[in-house]
Amino acid sequence: MSARDRKRHEYRLRLEAEAAAADEDEQDEGEARERHIANRAQWVELQVQQAMRRGEFDNLPGAGKPIPDLDAPYDPDWWLKRLIEREQITGVLPPALALRTEDAAMDDTLDRETTPDGVRRVVEDFNARIIEARRQLQGGPPVITPLRDVEEEIADWAQRRADRVARQRAVLEQLRREEAAAASSSWWRRLLERLRPRFRRLI
Repeated sequence: MSARDRKRHEYRLRLEAEAAAADEDEQDEGEARERHIANRAQWVELQVQQAMRRGEFDNLPGAGKPIPDLDAPYDPDWWLKRLIEREQITGVLPPALALRTEDAAMDDTLDRETTPDGVRRVVEDFNARIIEARRQLQGGPPVITPLRDVEEEIADWAQRRADRVARQRAVLEQLRREEAAAASSSWWRRLLERLRPRFRRLI
């Protein structure tokens, strides 16, 4: 065998050895990956078992209760409705429904105002939005919320305010009477405590 052939033979043997080593590495990587996945699954299962022993899955919300709306027909917007309910998102109702909701809470809204001008501004804004919603032709439920009379609302607001002030004054007067009665009774008690030793000496 010539020197050239010997070099070619050694080169081929070296290439075969490198190819075999590469195949072993690939097999080792595949086996290592499979072992890693198996170990990860075991680790996750171990974490779950430890959490169950610690009681972290006890008393979860909804435990022991039927799944809500399980028998209801499928609604493709269920997730959006749940999001609105859970996050208490406002301002996404159709104008007709939003105005009805606002109309139901109007007395409480007006009672937060401190002047008749503030009440007038709120009622006029509410009426303007009702008129604007009636002009819109975007579909949805009809706008049946009635307009509010500004002067009547101011009079009702003033009456509720006067009644509220009268109730607060009555409660305050009752508290003052109770405090005065407690103070006078404690004054008599202190006086009796002072006089009791003298009465004992006289007896």
